[in-house]
Amino acid sequence: MIGFRKKTLLYLFTSLILISCNEPISKQSAKYEKKFNLSIPQAKSIIDMPVHCLTVEYPNKLGQSLGSDSDLKSPHTLHPIFYGCYDWHSSVHGYWSIVKLLKTYPTLDADGKIKAILKKHITSENVKTEMRIFNDKNNLAFERPYGWAWLFKLQEELITWNDDDAKLWAASLQPLVNLLSERLKTYLPKLVYPIRHGKHENTAFALSLILDYTKAANDVDLKHIIIENTSRLYGNDSNCDMAYEPSGSDFLSPCLEEAYLMSKVLNQTDYKNWLKSFLPAIFEKKYSLEPGIVKDRSDGQLVHLDGLNYSRAACLYGISLKLPELNYLRAIADNHISYALKNLSKEDDYMGSHWLGTFALYALTHQ
Repeated sequence: MIGFRKKTLLYLFTSLILISCNEPISKQSAKYEKKFNLSIPQAKSIIDMPVHCLTVEYPNKLGQSLGSDSDLKSPHTLHPIFYGCYDWHSSVHGYWSIVKLLKTYPTLDADGKIKAILKKHITSENVKTEMRIFNDKNNLAFERPYGWAWLFKLQEELITWNDDDAKLWAASLQPLVNLLSERLKTYLPKLVYPIRHGKHENTAFALSLILDYTKAANDVDLKHIIIENTSRLYGNDSNCDMAYEPSGSDFLSPCLEEAYLMSKVLNQTDYKNWLKSFLPAIFEKKYSLEPGIVKDRSDGQLVHLDGLNYSRAACLYGISLKLPELNYLRAIADNHISYALKNLSKEDDYMGSHWLGTFALYALTHQ
């Protein structure tokens, strides 16, 4: 995996090697550059990881509650779409990574093999099977909120892709999306306190991803519910202490995820006032934040900190976009990406490679 590069170098590299039979290279490159700061080799290296693991059934962490012996089935039987990449949510965001990249770099699938996998997996019948666990009385909260959030994010990419296959896949997934949308509308008003730790249950991260979907899908009702409850859960927060971050296996920053989410629901003036109360130190131009250190990337928990470095970077980019006077946060984000990106490879231990490509892509596309 090639290391992090400054934007100008990435732009130049991409411009030199993009090829299109339908558009002049300069126009194609300009279109791509506007979206991503990724070179073709970087995009290829990232997409290879989820493509590899989507059909790797074992090892697997199912995560469901068993109601009887009949619930003991293989991952592929229970989840004919999202059975690979170790667990359900990682499989979902593996698909997100693939779709996100193919939309912008169609030459990554010149032979159509990647699309063939998606065509085989994302069907209406397979979605019906996937929905069974969500309708099981013992698993009504299965993968809430993290897996749900990535499903919404995947659907966001599909419905905004002008591609015939993507339209079919989006239509197939929509019943599950609709089910989880209704579940969220019921769940969020009952959530008295947000879940603030740095792992899957983090409320702010999930709401941030789902909010992106509601805007793309023009889902006004769900958008209203999320904004209303975001304001209720976080509007009065202050003095978030980054000194207590990270915990030893975090892949999300509780403080920064909340700060990034609030940037999406408040206008610029209100957000600045809120952020000054919530993270006052971030307004100091000498503000510093060191990347999380990983000493063993074969340890599935310790390697979470590489994910933290990516997710922190995405938040810092997002915050600086909302408040340009905090542009110096971008250098901190760059440093976090640089620390983790050089270690990213599908040849790395599966405990990291099955999911870290997604977080790298998520961070890089926030630049």
